[in-house]
Amino acid sequence: MSDSCEQEVVQQLIDLRRRTYEYMHRDGHIAEDDFFSAEQNARLVRNAEEYYRSMFRGRVSTWNLRDRHMAETLHALSAHLDRRFGRSKIVVWAHNSHLGDARATEMGRHGEWNVGQLVRERYPNDSFSLGFTTHSGTVTAAHDWGDDPQMMQVRPALPDSYEALFHSAQIPAFLLAFFPDSQLSAELRDERLERAIGVVYRPETERLSHYFRARLPDQFDAVLHVDHTQALQPLEQHAEAHPEEAPETFPSGI
Repeated sequence: MSDSCEQEVVQQLIDLRRRTYEYMHRDGHIAEDDFFSAEQNARLVRNAEEYYRSMFRGRVSTWNLRDRHMAETLHALSAHLDRRFGRSKIVVWAHNSHLGDARATEMGRHGEWNVGQLVRERYPNDSFSLGFTTHSGTVTAAHDWGDDPQMMQVRPALPDSYEALFHSAQIPAFLLAFFPDSQLSAELRDERLERAIGVVYRPETERLSHYFRARLPDQFDAVLHVDHTQALQPLEQHAEAHPEEAPETFPSGI
């Protein structure tokens, strides 16, 4: 494996910081946006190198590195928008496993954190986490990383899962809001299975691949349950990349 370029990238970040005043006063807000983009690109290179080195060495911490980068990017964007436009509000769309507080799940017990946890810790009174659940239907996903996405049938939820419990209510769709001292939160706080379907869906090994135990009221502030879901369809089915550039979705293919 080649030598790390981390020191060079860190030095670039330091140089960018030193030149902040020059960037921000050369052309006003346009220069500030340019500086922000340049700084984020340098930070991305530094974090990506650390991530891929950890992945190739087989370290479990790659999940933490990835979600820490997502959270750092979110914090930097929030600070940038606050400087430009005043108090800002940001909506983040991601899979449940990234947005639900990891401390309320099995992954937290294994030493993993995620964006939802990091955001709650940093903005305890200024964040809101909404989860989505479903019992059955269809989903757009791939069988494995790098495979083409396709529409798949979602298997009915397993017994002893939150999804199966919500299905038993026989309501097509509903919203549950959790409050710390509410009876609803108390009733649902005992650990149950929860399903997570992301870029990859493997129905044949669903219990092992997609279920984990969680405390839903501690994981999310609210949950929207759609009992029978329909797969999202991309607006552009076959986007062509520039022949000299890697696809935007490299290396996942999704």
